[in-house]
Amino acid sequence: MTDFAPAPTHIELEIGGMTCASCANRVERKLNKLDGVTASVNYATEKARVEVAGDVTAEQLVDTVEQAGYTAQLPAPPATQDDAGPVADADPTATLRRRLLVSLVLSVPVIAMAMIPALQFTNWQWLSLTLAAPVVVWGAWPFHLAAWTNLKHGTATMDTLVSMGTLAAFAWSVYALFWGSAGTPGMTHPFELTIARMDGTANIYLEAAAGVTTFILAGRYFEARSKRRAGAALRALLEMGAKDVAVRRDGREIRIPVEQLAVRDEFVVRPGEKIAADGVVVEGASAVDESMLTGESVPVEVSPGTQVTGATVNVGGRIVVRTERTGADTQLAQMARLVEDAQTGKAKAQRLADRISGIFVPVVIALAVATLGFWLGTGGSVAAAFTAAVAVLIIACPCALGLATPMALMVGTGRGAQLGILIKGPEVLESTRRIDTVVLDKTGTVTTGVMALLDIATAPGESENDLLRIAGAVEHGSEHPIARAIAAAAADRSTLPGVTDFANIEGLGVEGTVDGHTVLVGRPRLLTDRGAPLPDALDQVRLDAEAQGRTAIAVAWDGIARGVLVVADAVKPTSAEAIRQLRELGLTPVILTGDNEAAARAVAAQVGVDDVIAEVLPQEKVEAVARLQRGGKVVAMVGDGVNDAAALATADLGLAMGTGTDVAIEASDLTLVRGDLRAAVDAIRLSRRTLRTIKGNLFWAFAYNVAALPLAAAGLLNPMLAGAAMAFSSAFVVGNSLRLRRFRSTAVDTTHPNPVTDKVVSR
Repeated sequence: MTDFAPAPTHIELEIGGMTCASCANRVERKLNKLDGVTASVNYATEKARVEVAGDVTAEQLVDTVEQAGYTAQLPAPPATQDDAGPVADADPTATLRRRLLVSLVLSVPVIAMAMIPALQFTNWQWLSLTLAAPVVVWGAWPFHLAAWTNLKHGTATMDTLVSMGTLAAFAWSVYALFWGSAGTPGMTHPFELTIARMDGTANIYLEAAAGVTTFILAGRYFEARSKRRAGAALRALLEMGAKDVAVRRDGREIRIPVEQLAVRDEFVVRPGEKIAADGVVVEGASAVDESMLTGESVPVEVSPGTQVTGATVNVGGRIVVRTERTGADTQLAQMARLVEDAQTGKAKAQRLADRISGIFVPVVIALAVATLGFWLGTGGSVAAAFTAAVAVLIIACPCALGLATPMALMVGTGRGAQLGILIKGPEVLESTRRIDTVVLDKTGTVTTGVMALLDIATAPGESENDLLRIAGAVEHGSEHPIARAIAAAAADRSTLPGVTDFANIEGLGVEGTVDGHTVLVGRPRLLTDRGAPLPDALDQVRLDAEAQGRTAIAVAWDGIARGVLVVADAVKPTSAEAIRQLRELGLTPVILTGDNEAAARAVAAQVGVDDVIAEVLPQEKVEAVARLQRGGKVVAMVGDGVNDAAALATADLGLAMGTGTDVAIEASDLTLVRGDLRAAVDAIRLSRRTLRTIKGNLFWAFAYNVAALPLAAAGLLNPMLAGAAMAFSSAFVVGNSLRLRRFRSTAVDTTHPNPVTDKVVSR
């Protein structure tokens, strides 16, 4: 065995062999029994976070998990770029999918023959046995294995119930076929809904064994498929970094893989390139898009001495950066750790079916034993006693229970997809019922995330159209997001004139010649430096705009200030309505943003939000969500950026805008395909409705079992009656689930014009 070093304060273990949430609970309890150990096991990510305060070693932790019947190992070192491909492409659900498809193909004719007397040709029962045997033995093997593990540790879960019921039904059918009268040519299951004591050796229950196996496998497959996405957020986040970098060495530039970059290396970043690592600018000036870090769409001006972050994008001029942090020490790597920590520590949504099974299974086993003892004790025949006892186990087999969750989830997620809502798995639904606070990222969620022209102020005697046309013509030569917003607004109004002598004044603005006029467009400081300061009236417009977190762009030509263009990230026209609907659901909205306080407050006032948390970095967003949770709030987070990923994973329910980054989408629980905040309202409503449907299905599924158990114990279980009751309960579950197709969105398909935006730009 590998030698383990003494355990550090924090250890992560990869756990294998868990089949349900109760398995995670069992591992967690075992680990927490060790002195000085505090463990949290997450079923979704299959990881255990262990805090060790004593002398417990990693080897002892692994041994403890193995004694509980599971596997454990320390995480493998990160894969290199060369060998990451095959690992990332491996599909852990492939085996389960194959098991499900084979079981489905074999089970359908077995169920059809048992339930439709017209299909019961001579010796049909032997064909049923041939088709059902692989399903019960091979298809249900994961359940049998889990049930054996449960048995060794004196516990019971849904797996125990499935294994016990399917094996009992199959074993009794084999007995009835080979040693009873069920194997007689011409045997049929007549459609008789009578309650009468009978010889059980004439009955087979292969359809129950095969059908339950297939239904439960379907549920497990959908669950496994959603679990597979748990690590995708980390992969997407790490892939955002630059892959190679141009390093200056010995007076020349050489391009090397980013992994070879060392601290104090100087590297060149050209316009449009990603910054390869955290560092400080030593040469040049530019604008850097830090939206992946802050979420804000306005680029940050950088010059020598400015700190820059790896994976942000240079959108201006050429700069040279001296490396200060590489690899695991960079901001990007820290954000990846934040996402992983949040996913691992996320509250577990234990399955209601497993919780009920933990009580129901021991009761059924006790009832079966008591039934056997009662019939033997009252002088009944051994055959009659075993018939009644096995009937108890068979009727407890959860046919409708197997449909309860996957059917509702399938219909609910299907309806959600039609409305642009993607639900990642059943564990997501548990959180929606308790949500009382919705934290909203500002940029890209409440606002459009794209700079837009909001207002025009002109000096006396100047025309708005002329001011915008001339400024837009000069800005058309720049790639800066603010310049693009002005140029786009100008182009929407009129044809842009030609520009000569264009120049980009780094960090300040642009200049050029239009129709014989020398034009300056940029920061007010640019005009002041060129001897054309803003008059008092226009300077007041600038001050008012900046007080609201907006950007004021000054325009001058021929040495005279002509006006101010106000640019900002515009509020989406549906955001105010969405927030009103969230309040109607009993939820408290909070805006959480990396933007400045003034801009955040201005947006909050427009959409009707009272609580604002501004100027926060990604790790501070996580802390803000955690602080609300510590205060007793159950938090949903809606975001779209890389900087939101860790907070989305930390929240009790994460909702990502599908118009946002892959990292945010992968870290969330629900994805809103539409870039409309009203979709968040629909997502919460649909999730709550789906959860209610699942609980209703589970109630009726168990009610059927409980109601039929006394008949089985009394030896009155007619197989056709049992089959009809099972079919009715399954049909009820299906019908109840199909009601979710009638779910309607609250969104109104009308546009709500933004009066300020529409005054300037019609898009």
